[in-house]
Amino acid sequence: MKMVLVVRNDLKMGKGKVAAQCSHAAVSAYKQVQRRKPDLLKQWEYCGQPKVVLKAPDEDTLIDLLSRAKEIGLPVSLIQDAGRTQIAPGSRTVLGIGPGPADLIDSVSGDLKLY
Repeated sequence: MKMVLVVRNDLKMGKGKVAAQCSHAAVSAYKQVQRRKPDLLKQWEYCGQPKVVLKAPDEDTLIDLLSRAKEIGLPVSLIQDAGRTQIAPGSRTVLGIGPGPADLIDSVSGDLKLY
């Protein structure tokens, strides 16, 4: 069990901005799974709530990953920035995938490099 947070690398966000956007994605994913699949959430929590941060080269890659994850039934959380600081309003910054079975998540995001 794990969750991955896929960060757009082309936006050149600062470290703090990336941390905030990843936090938004993790909280959003958690709330979604809490409502829809509480048993899955318990399994993930029991495993220590593993999270991995990966990088995507651009928005197209993020959207492709979103579609692939949805197709196989994984929870997804796409974060759009409000645009108050570093980047344009509405920019898609981070995609949260999971929590879910590691092998399923790896089938979607396994080719990406660590952030």
